[in-house]
Amino acid sequence: MRPAGIAQTSIEDRFWQPRQSLVRDIVVPYQWNALNDLVEGAEPSGTIANFRAAAEGKEGGHHGYVFQDSDLAKWLETVGFVLQQKRDETLEKLADEAIDLIGRAQMQNGYIGTYYQLQKPGEQWENVRDDHEMYNAGHFIEAAVAYYEATGKPKVLDILCKFADHIVATFGSREDQLAGYCGHPEIELALVKLYKLTGKTSYLEMSKFFVEERGQDPKYFDVELDARRGKGRKERVDRRPMNYFQSHAPIREQTTADGHAVRAVYLFAGATDIADEYGDESLLAAVKKLWDNVVQSRMYITGGIGSSDYYEAFSFDYDLPNERAYAETCASIGLLNWGHRLLQIEGDSRYADVMERILYNGLLSGISLDGRSYFYVNPLEVWPVISGQRDDIPGAKTRRQPWFGCACCPPNIARFIASLGNYIYSTNEEELYVHLYIGSRTAQQFNGKKIAVHQQTDYPWKGSVSIDVQMESSTEFTLALRLPAWSRETSVRLNGTTIDAVAADGKGYIKIRRVWNEGDRVELVMDMSAELIRSHPELREANGKVAVQRGPVVYCLEEADNGANLRDLQLSSDAAFNGQFDADLLGGIYVIESKDAWRTELAGISSDLYTTRRFEKTKTKVRLIPYYAWANREEGEMAVWIRERDC
Repeated sequence: MRPAGIAQTSIEDRFWQPRQSLVRDIVVPYQWNALNDLVEGAEPSGTIANFRAAAEGKEGGHHGYVFQDSDLAKWLETVGFVLQQKRDETLEKLADEAIDLIGRAQMQNGYIGTYYQLQKPGEQWENVRDDHEMYNAGHFIEAAVAYYEATGKPKVLDILCKFADHIVATFGSREDQLAGYCGHPEIELALVKLYKLTGKTSYLEMSKFFVEERGQDPKYFDVELDARRGKGRKERVDRRPMNYFQSHAPIREQTTADGHAVRAVYLFAGATDIADEYGDESLLAAVKKLWDNVVQSRMYITGGIGSSDYYEAFSFDYDLPNERAYAETCASIGLLNWGHRLLQIEGDSRYADVMERILYNGLLSGISLDGRSYFYVNPLEVWPVISGQRDDIPGAKTRRQPWFGCACCPPNIARFIASLGNYIYSTNEEELYVHLYIGSRTAQQFNGKKIAVHQQTDYPWKGSVSIDVQMESSTEFTLALRLPAWSRETSVRLNGTTIDAVAADGKGYIKIRRVWNEGDRVELVMDMSAELIRSHPELREANGKVAVQRGPVVYCLEEADNGANLRDLQLSSDAAFNGQFDADLLGGIYVIESKDAWRTELAGISSDLYTTRRFEKTKTKVRLIPYYAWANREEGEMAVWIRERDC
């Protein structure tokens, strides 16, 4: 099946529509200012300045990282998605000016890369291990596809096809080509997008080459290192392990997700595309095995991945520390996008369940409610006094930042929220799948007849969804509705009559096949009771603890509601919960409370650091908010996992 598409899907949702408006009206202009170094108090970007210098043929003076160009690419892709929703003359004019700048900076042979153009002219492609040239290219290709699909303007597509053609000519298995691949995967999935838009098979073949060649012996990164040494080149960065670059083994031979988390899931997404396009069952089996390893052993309850600050990497099974969590926002987005690809192939709700977990937790936590500050790292526990005091927790911040020198995450969040309409529905010739319950409309065709589906809901705060089918004349198709794994009981009614809410094929979707008529309505009611969640016993940092989840939303404690020393709190194993929606708190959230909590009675506590005395526990009330909303008030402690008290 295929995604329904942004242009065919309009979001009319009380939760997501304001966030899409925020991206369009606030985030896109704010991030443009950041790229132009106009945000007071933010780390400088230098991105636009780099392109202006390259366009003017200057040398030297490059600012920022080798991948700085990609920030502009992701901004442009976000604009493309925004314009697919609704054309905007002012925004389009700004984007066209950015495209003109990119075109002026492009070299005659098609190459675009301000780091090498300014700092190392003539040394392009000598260090694809470290220097992100094809990573940048991949993001620009994605931007070109999105912008062309929004506007039909060919200029940016022509620019990036010229760059892609240069890559195709440079890399491959011929003697006059480089048998290499980028140290940061991204180009693989981007080339597949470009192939789907243009129909040019050389782009698909190039992507396949990159996927298949990676990790083969002799390792290309060793080959190019020897070549650099032969030229007397000085290494820019320390040598890192091969799994950091996803070059330790061919993907078909990998059984666990290792190395840099973002690199890993970007590669796995690209490999999934190749498996799909070529009907390669063995490659698909390999990526599915890696998916299972990630979500069963290496993923946080929030959907975060990459637990180690050291190389922003996966470590080993069940190593998911809370306070030292890395869980980069980009990694969560990459996992979601990989899952979305597997979902199109398999039609299995287990992928949509993970997508939803990420969407409402580990992704949204990366952006403030006002859209002007961001988390790069997403810990599950915070003790502010430790910030800056411990060198083993260097990445975590207690407040979101206005920008970063390494600013991959802010534009990544923006482009995802802008593209959300692409993730709600999928179709094939006979079926319309509803993966995510988000107030929206989508227009499709079955049997040559136009139909529209109108979804209404107050999700994720309420578990009721109504879906109205609209059409000019009756037609037959299947409506497939996801049954979320978190709902203990889901009821489904068709035109007021209850039907069996059973996934007949075991893949988590109830499929209703019938001749549909104008005005038909399907209603779902999902159980949104607050639940205590426990981890696998080998997950050491959550052993003996519980988390609270309601629907798809994971909750947390904040010091603002519960006082300090959150680790002292205990929650009864049979805790009862009540809650209510508070429209005035944190942009409107459902707050959960329980009176079945305990904490140490402080009266009579001595100054002794250690004692044989048992401490008395006093019953207390706790208040929990959605994890994504933490750190939008005063600075304080935060915790997702709470010590469990057996009753």
